Amino acid sequence: MDKLIEKYIHDHSSQEDPVLEELFRETHIRFVNPNMSTGHIQGKFLELISKMITPEIILEIGTFTGYSAICLARGLKPGGRLITIEINDELKEFSSSWFRKAGVDQVITQLTGRAQEIIPGLDKQLDLVFIDGDKREYIDYYKLSIDKVRSGGFILADNVLWGDKVLDASSSDPQTRGIIEFNEMIMREKGIEKIILPLRDGLMLIRKK
Repeated sequence: MDKLIEKYIHDHSSQEDPVLEELFRETHIRFVNPNMSTGHIQGKFLELISKMITPEIILEIGTFTGYSAICLARGLKPGGRLITIEINDELKEFSSSWFRKAGVDQVITQLTGRAQEIIPGLDKQLDLVFIDGDKREYIDYYKLSIDKVRSGGFILADNVLWGDKVLDASSSDPQTRGIIEFNEMIMREKGIEKIILPLRDGLMLIRKK
């Protein structure tokens, strides 16, 4: 995106929460691939979508350092809960400390392990799912989650433009192939409505009919 347009968007959007701003900075200081953190504009979008839906149960696949979980948790219905799954157990202590700082630790359940093994055991009807895990496994995440999503519920899938690499249909890169095949599957899927938003690295919004 043009840098001047990007600055204009930032200047005309709600300011970043100080806790999230600090979390974003610490993520960039301490971790490899800090660009995996959601960031200000997309984070505010997730927060507002959550506040629009007022979900009772949110499932997040891919916690990383916790930025998106904090944003989504702020839209929960009173008494609601966000369940977040992260395969890297070394991130749990860091993200949980930021959940406490943001004041959302009491409404977040952190689970560590492979989402494919955890999701089948979740005895919850889901109002909102945020998919942001291993790109090679997006199809698995969707298929395991969709039957648990209530009618009228939503799934958000991040990185669906994947730095424009989705345009390279001949790519053999496993992550790129995962996103391309996920997008193609969703395009053919019945019983849903969907749209790709050109927000950051592409965000797909899916509504279950």
